[in-house]
Amino acid sequence: MRTGRTNEKNRIKAKRAGLMFLTGALLTGCGYSASGLLEGTKSHEEEITTLGLTPEFDYEVPVSRPAILVDQLGYAAESNKVAILEGEDLPGDFEIIDAQTGESVYTGRTEEKGFDEASGTYISYGDFSDFTRAGEYYLRSEVVGQSYSFVIEEDPYRGLFDTACRQYYLNRCGMVLSSEYAGAAAHNACHTREAQLKEDASVKMDVSGGWHMDENGGKDVAKACETINMLLLAYELYPAVFDDEAGIPESGNQIPDLLDEIKYEADWLLKMQNPKSGAVYASVSTVDSATGGTLVCVDSINMDATIRFAATMAKFSYLYQSYDWNYANQCLKAADRAYRYAQQYPEDVEQEEYFFAATELYRATGAYGYHNAIQQYLVQYSKPDMSKDAVLWGVTTYLSTKQKVDVKVCDSLIKELLRDAEQISYASKTSKFLVNREKNEKDCSGLLSDVARLAVVDHIITNHEYTTVLENHLHYFLGRNPEAISYVDGVGKKSYQEIDEKLGIMNQVNLDAELILMMSAVLNP
Repeated sequence: MRTGRTNEKNRIKAKRAGLMFLTGALLTGCGYSASGLLEGTKSHEEEITTLGLTPEFDYEVPVSRPAILVDQLGYAAESNKVAILEGEDLPGDFEIIDAQTGESVYTGRTEEKGFDEASGTYISYGDFSDFTRAGEYYLRSEVVGQSYSFVIEEDPYRGLFDTACRQYYLNRCGMVLSSEYAGAAAHNACHTREAQLKEDASVKMDVSGGWHMDENGGKDVAKACETINMLLLAYELYPAVFDDEAGIPESGNQIPDLLDEIKYEADWLLKMQNPKSGAVYASVSTVDSATGGTLVCVDSINMDATIRFAATMAKFSYLYQSYDWNYANQCLKAADRAYRYAQQYPEDVEQEEYFFAATELYRATGAYGYHNAIQQYLVQYSKPDMSKDAVLWGVTTYLSTKQKVDVKVCDSLIKELLRDAEQISYASKTSKFLVNREKNEKDCSGLLSDVARLAVVDHIITNHEYTTVLENHLHYFLGRNPEAISYVDGVGKKSYQEIDEKLGIMNQVNLDAELILMMSAVLNP
């Protein structure tokens, strides 16, 4: 009987004579011969006789992880709740155990799902959706063992959502983070000194502020724009889940804290635009100085950064105008200048990036020239690739604009979105782990891209058809995966750090934004 990895204690019984045989075998490889020991030592027979017989003893084999996989944070009381059991020919039932009392509070039946090639093990499901009592629990089954613990609550994910949103405050550069707001992550203002252009040290720039994006304090325009776009998409689709009580210095100013946080990054982005040309510098990095210490350097003008800047600042201006019209107008003008500069170098910019920028500028201004650019792209790409972020964002914006649009084109775009969502949904539902994953895939970036598209469609069709699929992806990220790890810091018994520190979601600003979008859809009332 194959049971996969088991959490039951393996008991190994051995006689001392057997151990001495093993010892002799090992010593053979360390300068000893098979026929005897080194000069001056006793023979095997002499050692065994001298030692005599000893009682049997037990040895506990370390277990790396359980074979019952659950969301290590928990499940919403009224949601679908499924555990994954690994192994062939498993017992037909499982129990839910109260983690505080040790009492069995529920018995359910397992359902065999067959062999999963991606993980290399047999899979069964333990469905306990009808168990809704709040508390802390774990699953147990004979032979298989027990799962990590989890909670059942009415709203188990709100705390995680708030933490994910506050990550950006903790990444702020160029300002004091007080213990009042940052706790143990508090620090003095950093990277506030004047920077220099990497290609010409005589050019000095103020590029303080923004978010740190790596352990060295680096800041990247393209990545910043990617992150902001995903956050703004979450806010635009699911505004009800964002409040003014996140616990940052701006809390209580009558502006959703997410927009306050994005404005902090937008302030930095404006500093990265060349005031004369409208072009945008690529990034900021710290380098070792020849005289000791470090220098803050600005990388040269970059077309990818410029066109992304145009789209992002236009999008932010549109969503921020009701809170600060003057600042929003400043962002819009900066976006237009960046777009016009990028137009001079069409061969250096991906067409989908032009398309996205045009949709945002058209929504914000209604200018015909931008709509013409949109139509040109959609004629060339009648079935745009929704897996590309810029395409998804541009299509979503075009569908939501109050400006004049081509109705037939909009109908076609909605059909493409639905077709894409159905493919993701079908692949997820037919997967043993209930997500659209590839074989041996540990990185979550592809899955997060999938859920971003599902979150958009779930909003458009309004019947929340894909909510369960989104929840299943959340369960995957929080422990119900082949590695039994949590990809989110501070959640679960086993962290992604045990495999690869680069696999974390919340500590990467762009992936954290996609997590927020997904959770926005799940939490939306």
